[in-house]
Amino acid sequence: MSDAVLSARTALVTGASSGIGWESARLLAGLGATVLVHARTPAEAGDAVDRLVAAGARRDRLVELAADFAHLSEVAVLAGTVVKHYPALDLLVNNAAVMAPERCTLTDDGNEVSLQVNFLAAHLLAKLLRAPLSAAGDARIVNVSSSLHRTASMNWSDPHRAKRYSRVAAYAQSQLALTMATADMAPAGSGITAVSLNPGLCETALLPLYGRVGGPAAEGAAAVVRLCLPQVPLLNGEYYDGGELAPTAAVAQEERSQKRLVKLADQLVGQAA
Repeated sequence: MSDAVLSARTALVTGASSGIGWESARLLAGLGATVLVHARTPAEAGDAVDRLVAAGARRDRLVELAADFAHLSEVAVLAGTVVKHYPALDLLVNNAAVMAPERCTLTDDGNEVSLQVNFLAAHLLAKLLRAPLSAAGDARIVNVSSSLHRTASMNWSDPHRAKRYSRVAAYAQSQLALTMATADMAPAGSGITAVSLNPGLCETALLPLYGRVGGPAAEGAAAVVRLCLPQVPLLNGEYYDGGELAPTAAVAQEERSQKRLVKLADQLVGQAA
């Protein structure tokens, strides 16, 4: 494959300071893309870029961006920066994720932290970046989800699970929400294609939730980047497992549930939108 296949494209990778996000940024940069490298803090973003350059990426193709997704106002500022400087955005890789804590923890925005970081931030970014994504003409959104979404259920009456909390259930719910909301991120006529992906078990900070041995993060990143390639056909709103089309949990395909989730997400992001 040509190392310049993405040379005219700009990609935003969230959670790019480590793991699959960092490896995805490395691979995208290696294919010639301009990569907006997101991390939680400026120091983490700078460190990630330094390591990318040391790994062979061109410094002039890397842009440092910082936002703590536990604060929706910072997500909105990040989106505003991208809109200002990049009128066309070709790729959005929603990879940022955290493990749900042992005890139910709410952000300052009032949301359970894994629901906010893993799903609501991606939902908000997709809304606020719709203009530059649409302007690109054939933009793609790749949501890095998890096979755990199949074990989840949406707790509609208590989405923050404050009454009956389980860290595994909370994390799985965040992945179900991300998978279920994918199609909404690319409405008809927008020129955007959005998909979700299980990158497989990898050695990342989230591995303890699965309790198994994982492969290198680069393997998961290769599955992510494959879906970013213009020559790889994608079906909007669908779910991929390791790069291949796969079934989702049944609830993720229910149109009524999808609409209910989008309405809930809009309420939870509130004024940040």
